[in-house]
Amino acid sequence: MRERLLQLDGPTQEVVRVNGRAQCVSGSLSDQMSDGQVWPARALDAKQLSEWYDLRLAGESRVAGRPAVVLTLTPRDQHRYGFELHLDSETGLPLKSLLLGDKGQLLERFQFTRIDTATALADADLQPGSSCKAVRTAEAKDDKPASWRSDWLPPGFSLTSAQVRRSPASAEPVSSLLYSDGLARFSVFLEPLHGAVVEDARSQLGPTVMVSKRVSTADGDVMVTVVGEIPLGTAERVALSMRAAEATATQ
Repeated sequence: MRERLLQLDGPTQEVVRVNGRAQCVSGSLSDQMSDGQVWPARALDAKQLSEWYDLRLAGESRVAGRPAVVLTLTPRDQHRYGFELHLDSETGLPLKSLLLGDKGQLLERFQFTRIDTATALADADLQPGSSCKAVRTAEAKDDKPASWRSDWLPPGFSLTSAQVRRSPASAEPVSSLLYSDGLARFSVFLEPLHGAVVEDARSQLGPTVMVSKRVSTADGDVMVTVVGEIPLGTAERVALSMRAAEATATQ
């Protein structure tokens, strides 16, 4: 499957993917990706999600001129946000997605304004633009990947990927862990500080939170950063729960 993603508002961004693997990128994204990075498609598993969300059909709607069925996913605990999905009646494609806070406030809206599922795209429409740069090959790593675990995770979340990369800012190896409950996701980044003075931080922009905490390990202090679309308190608890697998960490 070949995809071409274009950002039409704000800074120009482009990504061309084949079977979920990025082939070329443009703009600021070009410095953030490496060869082999995959953005897997997520299939909704209703049986799995029903353990953590209350799934209900809430009626019908119309989005981008197409009839749709409204599906609500209400979280069963305080560790995730709710969703309202407007699914195309013919194809099942999500035409609109609303991310809702604990009091029902709108945090994020994704919505098609125009869509054509009947007309096949021409090959030229899927070819990269002149500014789309081939994704760089990842550097070979001599470092042994750091092994980390979490003493606590929100119910239903599990580790889906783990890797180690060189930080473009400090050249230090940074471990990154991705967790998901089948719908929501968050990432944990762990970078050795080697005596650097870094303050704890927390911020939120719309649904996305960022929490950074200094954690002490037997090999020195590490900055743990959690980024994702989860409540702020949940992100802080995850950050404080991270431990080096070889030894117990203390904050």
